[in-house]
Amino acid sequence: MGAPGPLAPPVWLPDWPAPGNVHAVMTTRQGGCSVAPFETFNLGDHVHDDPVSVQRNRDRLAASFSVQPVFLRQVHGAHCEHIHPDSVHGTVADACVTQHENLACTVMVADCLPVLMCDRAGRTVGAAHAGWRGLAGTGDAAPDGILPHFLKRFVDLALDGIEKSTTTSEVLAWLGPCIGPTAFEVGAEVRDAFLACGPHFANTSACFDAVWNKPGHYRCDLAALARMQLRELGVQQLYGNDSSARWCTMSGSSVWFSHRRDASRLGSTGRMAACVWLG
Repeated sequence: MGAPGPLAPPVWLPDWPAPGNVHAVMTTRQGGCSVAPFETFNLGDHVHDDPVSVQRNRDRLAASFSVQPVFLRQVHGAHCEHIHPDSVHGTVADACVTQHENLACTVMVADCLPVLMCDRAGRTVGAAHAGWRGLAGTGDAAPDGILPHFLKRFVDLALDGIEKSTTTSEVLAWLGPCIGPTAFEVGAEVRDAFLACGPHFANTSACFDAVWNKPGHYRCDLAALARMQLRELGVQQLYGNDSSARWCTMSGSSVWFSHRRDASRLGSTGRMAACVWLG
């Protein structure tokens, strides 16, 4: 990736063996102009932050990396949008894919899991927003969840117009920060939703630990559930979030926004962005 401009906000650069023309960043909460409780690099325009500050932060992200991010309106669903240079912000989707250069597939998170994808040939990139509802296929999500739909759309685009010899074995996925397994306490209904998911979650129970002093409550390993599903779908090249403490958004208050940590206490919180693009 080329060096960002002098005003580039602090970011994490995914550590994955992507082709040289594939670029990705994970923003942190640092380096912007928003004020509390959105300090400082909030990219979400739906959390009641000052719209001027949000736009300035988004403009800074775009200028720093000479890229055009496309911000979705995420609804914890399963729709994956094919984005192009004329795509507008606010399209309702929880994942997107593209083969256009300098156009960033972008998802916003503040405890949910961002998943970035590319293929080994560097033809296609994509990003998905994977909260527990999207993974389990509840609410607005299709019954089998966001990741099967995201992967199918990704592979269909990667294979379009070429010999269909590429398979999911050619796909690389990077999992970003999310609420970690020691912080994400859920009720029995969340565990039951995953237990009912079917073949992509054959070992679901291993991702839930009972809270000993709170019957019907569990600690949930969101990243492990996503890794399990991706492997069941045939994606074996997985990088990033290994469920260790450094990836937990709730415990990393100086680096990450966390809806669960901050919204009830402060009234709201900001959003980070995970972006991937060709260039």
